[in-house]
Amino acid sequence: MRGRWQVGLVSAILMAGATALPVASSAGSAGLTAAPVNTRAMWLWGADPAAEVITWAVQQNVSEIFVYVAPSVLTDGGLGRLQELKERAVARRIKLRALGGETGWVTNHAAALAWQRTVVSTGLFDGIHLDVEPYLTDGWTTDLPATEAAYLKLLDRMRGASTLPLEADVPFWFGQYRVGRKNLADEVLRRVNGVTVMSYRDTATGPNSLLDVSSDWLARGKAAGKRVRLAAETGPLADCSYCTFHEEGMAALTLELAKVDAATRQTAAFGGIAVHHYGTWRSLPA
Repeated sequence: MRGRWQVGLVSAILMAGATALPVASSAGSAGLTAAPVNTRAMWLWGADPAAEVITWAVQQNVSEIFVYVAPSVLTDGGLGRLQELKERAVARRIKLRALGGETGWVTNHAAALAWQRTVVSTGLFDGIHLDVEPYLTDGWTTDLPATEAAYLKLLDRMRGASTLPLEADVPFWFGQYRVGRKNLADEVLRRVNGVTVMSYRDTATGPNSLLDVSSDWLARGKAAGKRVRLAAETGPLADCSYCTFHEEGMAALTLELAKVDAATRQTAAFGGIAVHHYGTWRSLPA
C-alpha cells in the first residue's frame, strides 16, 4: 500500500465493487465489542525521526503504528532508529507492529519467513502487519486458483512460524472471490488475528463510503470473532479522487472518521481506523 501502487491497476482495485456486498452470518461474535471511539492506527513507511513520529501519534490518539521494517534492518543501520521508536512508543503506551510485504512473497515464502525471523529477533514488535497484495502479481490474472492458494499458504506458514499476532491488509472486495467452495475473505480471516480493510473512500456513510465498502468484512469478522479495522487514505490518487482525503484536507478527514466512530457503536467487529500514512497524513492542509 505504500507508494508502489500501479496507478491503472489500483484505480480498478479501489473503484471495484462500489456497491455493498452480501452480509455474512452473525454467528461467532461472542466477546467482541466495537473499539472505543477515536481508536486510531497508522502506517509508517519512511525513516522519519522517532521523536516526531511519536509526538504526532500522541496528538492524533494513535495507539498502534505499523512500522516498515526492511529485510536488511540488522545490517543497514536502521536498528537504532527502531530501538528509539520502541522506547518512545512504550513510554506513551503505543504498540508497534512490524510492517512488511513484497509482492513476490506470494510465492517466495522463504523470503517472507526470513524477514519475519529478523523482525522477531529484534524483540521490538508487538505483532506482524502483513501488506502482501496477491492481486498485484501476474498470477492473479493468469492462474487465480494457484495464486489464491499460494497467498493462503503464506499466511499459514507465517502464522505457524511465530508467536506474534499476525494481521493482514486486505482489499474490501475479497469477499467476491472463491477458493474452491469457500470464500476467500473467510479463508483469510481463519488464518490471521485481524485485518485492516483498504476501505479508501472520502465519505463515512452512505453509498460508496468507508462503511459501505467495508460492510462485508465487518460482517464476516463478526462471524469469525476477528477484529476488522477500517482504513482511510491521505495520499494523492490521480485516478480515484474520492478514494482519498488528499484534496479535502485534515478537517474533512477528522469529521468523516468521527462519523465512522459514531456509526459503528453496534458493530461488534469494528477495530478502529488506520490512516495511510504518516508522511501524507501530517502534511494534509488544515
